[in-house]
Amino acid sequence: MRVLVMIPTYNERDNVEWIVSRVRRAQPDADVLVVDDSSPDGTGDVVARLAASDRQVHLLTRAGKDGLGRAYIAAMRWGIERGYDVLVELDADGSHQPEQLGRLLERLHETTDAADLVLGSRWVPGGSVENWPWHRRAISRLGSAYARLALGLSVRDVTGGYRAFRREALERLDLDAVHSAGYAFQVDMLWRSAQAGLRIVEVPITFVERERGDSKMSLGIVVEAMVRVTVWGLRRVRRLDT
Repeated sequence: MRVLVMIPTYNERDNVEWIVSRVRRAQPDADVLVVDDSSPDGTGDVVARLAASDRQVHLLTRAGKDGLGRAYIAAMRWGIERGYDVLVELDADGSHQPEQLGRLLERLHETTDAADLVLGSRWVPGGSVENWPWHRRAISRLGSAYARLALGLSVRDVTGGYRAFRREALERLDLDAVHSAGYAFQVDMLWRSAQAGLRIVEVPITFVERERGDSKMSLGIVVEAMVRVTVWGLRRVRRLDT
């Protein structure tokens, strides 16, 4: 399988070379696409230098900061157009460990009960979170539980962003209809995947809180996600009632 690891960035100069190097060591056959939103700290310049010396590293530059979801959609289109078989979402800050990517890919490779989408999950047996205070764990667990109930999903880690899609699975989704820009994008894509009848499985991962740089998470992002999930849930209930 041709594997593309997609890494969205905005002001990740301190992390991007480190995380790309880890991906290349962990999965030497995989290509890496960094989608940079014209970071003012020069993240794109670092990636351009890496790409000049390694033809398995690629840079896609967007005009400005436009949200995680739109960055991933751009990366997915880039990968689909170039015929990659598997497209992987990975954060630039090291919270998703490239050394555990093999777990996701192995599950896609299984010939029996094959998965269309594999989630790296913090909340299944064997999964864990490092360096998070109790309230962060509680918010994440409650957020997943709320989205699971509202949308009728069965997976445990609804909001996690470490994911591996088969290209054929993404081609079954209407990417033009995905308008979630922030972290609601992860819930949006998971719900659309479930509605499309994709085979979704979870494998345990260890999520590690970033050590360098600033988190992009904010109260506004959390509120956006909760509002969107509530609206989607109400639409689902209306459909079930008709």
